Amino acid sequence: MARTIKNSTPKKDGFRIPGEFEPHKGSFIIWPEKGFAFRNGGKPAQEVAVIVANTIAEFEEMTVICSADQYENARARLSERVRVVEISTNESWVQDKGAFYVINDEGEMRGVQFGFNAYGGLKDGLYFPWDLDQQFAQKLFELENIDSYDAKHFILEGGATHYDGEGTIILTEQCNLNPNRNGDMSKEEVERNCKEYLGLDKVIWLKRGMLYDETDGHVDDICFFIKPGVIALSWVDDVNHPQYPVFKEAYDVLSKETDAKGRKFEIHKIHIPEVIHITEEENKGFDIAADAAPREPNQPLAVTYINGHFVNGGFLVPQFNDPRDQEAVQILQELMPDRKVIGLPTKEWSLSGGNIHCMTLVQPRP
Repeated sequence: MARTIKNSTPKKDGFRIPGEFEPHKGSFIIWPEKGFAFRNGGKPAQEVAVIVANTIAEFEEMTVICSADQYENARARLSERVRVVEISTNESWVQDKGAFYVINDEGEMRGVQFGFNAYGGLKDGLYFPWDLDQQFAQKLFELENIDSYDAKHFILEGGATHYDGEGTIILTEQCNLNPNRNGDMSKEEVERNCKEYLGLDKVIWLKRGMLYDETDGHVDDICFFIKPGVIALSWVDDVNHPQYPVFKEAYDVLSKETDAKGRKFEIHKIHIPEVIHITEEENKGFDIAADAAPREPNQPLAVTYINGHFVNGGFLVPQFNDPRDQEAVQILQELMPDRKVIGLPTKEWSLSGGNIHCMTLVQPRP
């Protein structure tokens, strides 16, 4: 029976969070279905979920989580290689619901249950209620029969973090120091919680995330670790582009920093696609809900090729029907010659505020 550990931390017990590029046991996706978050009752987003889940299943174990109402539909649409299980949630961005995995050198794996408040709580959150999402991490770990640490006092979303598996994590001040996440918690307290509950040694702070990111600046749109010491970074050359100051600021910080092992970073710039807006027709497809943040026609979106997903032997890259799509795949393939880099048509998920990394969760192989 899975235990919830309340009197210790992963760091004290010799556990660490592995890099997403390390070997996986499998991946998870939550089936998109909420009309306030995904247009047309989630049907276009479900088509993307089928493509992504079936692709992941070619590389590793793949589990799709859905509601009771959508179980039959999801099961019928997905490959037989995909496991479908029922867990109730309020929304579908599985990366952010507070479920993290840590491993140790003895081949053991445990979970960490962080808090979640729908990206800002009652004041700034994107939807209400989020009670089922708060329960998600514990339900997932019990499903997998994995002991887990209770860190629900500390709100931490997966998309707000990137880590190298060797003691380094990258966060943004815009998100992780936002009072709508952990109140008046100081930077030192945030760092201490990250270090204790993820087994880390060093926190690197970027100022902010991409413009138009409704999650208050998640780092997973800015950069990710290809491997320890090597970072892929969203980029534009045009100094007049609205995102240029954000990316330049991040580059300046990372180029001067070192990781927990004292290494300087090798940084590779990946140009983002053209600015994409929600059309009036697309916007009409979203349900209007009193307890969810509204969307507006012609609203610009935070789109980048950085928001991808590692699988065993591969890497999945968002594609937007943009001239830079294949360039991004080619560059990432050159940077990861031992992996098969695959571009997938996931623009639909961007209309809802995220992409492949946001919609997936990795379970490492201990």
